[in-house]
Amino acid sequence: MTRAVLSIGSNLGDRLAHLRSVVDGFGDRVVAVSPVYSTPPWGGVEQDDYLNAVVLVDDPELGCTDWLRRGQRLEQAADRVREVRWGARTLDVDVIWCAQRMHGELVPISSADPELTLPHPQAHRRAFVLIPWLDVEPDAVLELDGRAQAITDLLDELPAAERLGVQRTELTLSPAAEGSASCS
Repeated sequence: MTRAVLSIGSNLGDRLAHLRSVVDGFGDRVVAVSPVYSTPPWGGVEQDDYLNAVVLVDDPELGCTDWLRRGQRLEQAADRVREVRWGARTLDVDVIWCAQRMHGELVPISSADPELTLPHPQAHRRAFVLIPWLDVEPDAVLELDGRAQAITDLLDELPAAERLGVQRTELTLSPAAEGSASCS
């Protein structure tokens, strides 16, 4: 059994619909979904703000690479184009963390594979990942350099401007939100 933390984001088209497509696409594998946040772009490329969220997924039949493949299929369905690193995108689905259940406990998986590096090598530097992650797992930890660190501590180490740029919205990704206003 694996459990994964997925960071999802969109800043092109119907941003909220793109994020909802991930929740719908993973269906009953979704354990928890964070609130939706508005965040400035990361990486220095001029573009519109993103909507971001974190989705916690779990499935006894899927491995870490399966989460990646399913996320990539959802990106393709949203017409994701990969032309500019850190550029604008209709949908981005990143596997941030993955663990397998062993003897009733979740054991984080580390991978140096260039296709899927785990944990995500930049997660600890991105408030738009850490803040929504805390919404779904307040006691979450991330292993860095062989040492487990609380997400709250990693967030505290980020510059204030990085943290303050992540603004919670009133938007939701839950199925009950069908009548909610969407953003584009």
